Amino acid sequence: MNINYTSRISYTWLCLVFCLLLQPAFAQKANTASTITKLDAYYQKALKDWDVPGMAIAIVKDDSVIFAKGYGVLNNKTGGQVDANTIFGIASNTKAYTSAALATLVDAGKIKWTDKVNQYIPYLKMYNPYVTENLTIEDLLSHRAGLKTFSGDLLWYNTNYSREEIIRRMQYLEPAYGFRDGYGYSNLMFITAGQVIENVTGKTWENYIKETFFQPLGMNRSYTSVNELKGVQNVASPHGFDAAEKPVATTLNAWDNWNPAAGIFTSVNQQAQWMRLQLNRGTYKGKKIFSENASRHMWQAHNPIPVSKGAEEFTPSTHFNATGLGWFVSDYEGRKMVYHGGGHEGMNSRTVLAPEENLGIVILTNSMSSIMTPLANYTLDQFFGVQNGRDWSQFLLDMTAKAKKEQAEAAAKAPKEKKKSKSRPTMDLSAYTGTYHSQLYGNATVTLKNGKLDLQLEPAQTLGGTLNYWQHDIFDLDWKNDFALLTPTRVRFLVGEDGTISQMRLDSDNPDFHFDELKFERVK
Repeated sequence: MNINYTSRISYTWLCLVFCLLLQPAFAQKANTASTITKLDAYYQKALKDWDVPGMAIAIVKDDSVIFAKGYGVLNNKTGGQVDANTIFGIASNTKAYTSAALATLVDAGKIKWTDKVNQYIPYLKMYNPYVTENLTIEDLLSHRAGLKTFSGDLLWYNTNYSREEIIRRMQYLEPAYGFRDGYGYSNLMFITAGQVIENVTGKTWENYIKETFFQPLGMNRSYTSVNELKGVQNVASPHGFDAAEKPVATTLNAWDNWNPAAGIFTSVNQQAQWMRLQLNRGTYKGKKIFSENASRHMWQAHNPIPVSKGAEEFTPSTHFNATGLGWFVSDYEGRKMVYHGGGHEGMNSRTVLAPEENLGIVILTNSMSSIMTPLANYTLDQFFGVQNGRDWSQFLLDMTAKAKKEQAEAAAKAPKEKKKSKSRPTMDLSAYTGTYHSQLYGNATVTLKNGKLDLQLEPAQTLGGTLNYWQHDIFDLDWKNDFALLTPTRVRFLVGEDGTISQMRLDSDNPDFHFDELKFERVK
């Protein structure tokens, strides 16, 4: 009798202890479910508020994909439902793959982070000979080569130049600041990093990425070129903006020469596996792909980025920003953040990791809006338990509306540039025709067609158009292709000492491309 009583007491006690131990786990699951429900509703509302055609979001927590869902349509003309398997261009989120690929070569003893790039690319030549001799692999991956942000990007944009040719032409890019003495975001340095991988392994960057990451991570619906998407189902269409700033569907262009910088196409379900690998410091399902040391090195601050007054006001809890290797690093609400964004022509995206929370977020969109940033911040706030946090979506919408209003008011007050009604070209139109050469870019031709001048950039057959006279020796360029990244551009002809046209310049207030770098000289 006593034995049974004792056993019953022990069993009851064990059940009580077991329930007490499980209670936090049950509560955590309930809290997570509640958080996901709240986030889901928030994402749906934001999609409408931002007028974004479609997007997909995945969240990884503690090595599990706890949320993956699509919103909106593949194409705002033809429809099609976005889901967690929809393929988007992740653009510069690709840079982390290129850095990790180099990390595997460091682990294998084939290269060192501090190796000079010209050991592997002997034809590399920068504007400054010192930089040519001392540029390292780390420099390639941390945006500290001395070039201004997006410098030289017209070399890959719709051109027929190979990666080798792009690297050879970098010698004509003038630095914006001293070597390792500032920050300038550079796609060209990552194109160069891709060539290092090819020259060390004997494999194309594309094949190395597939073999090293896509295959072991089960990313069988991930691609390294627009050309690989032919016949693939469930692919989102990119969207630019029309004159009323409404999204309009466009088509994807194949820019294989920039693939190591921004060429990957994948879904949030697939990118979630990449986040699991990253959060597990290079190990996926027990298989080590790159070392923990390599992970830590890529997530170190290699190049500081000043935190502006505006940035402080936007995120008061952020105290530092820097580049890692293929990543950016900063702090947010007391946690270290590892992140990157991506901007394709008509598709924007963002990947955010909070390593201390074992948390990862990926947001892929078929829009050129900035919806990813507020959604990522709001998601972090929910998981971090931020009390009375911002409605980040509305906050950024209000900021954007305010900025547009201020710009409109400033434009209304600014002196209007008026065309002189009697203005005529200073010369006969035939005087502007000919071949113009840029050391950096190559040739451009100006011809006379049906009584109007026509410009063609020879390395990029899709770039050019009709020149409509403005005044003096300046013409408005009517681009023949309405690409989302192109902005209003004027072509200005310069008269030489002999009284004939000697030079040509393209003037464009374009946030993505520096047309002023081209400096065309007339050669015939």
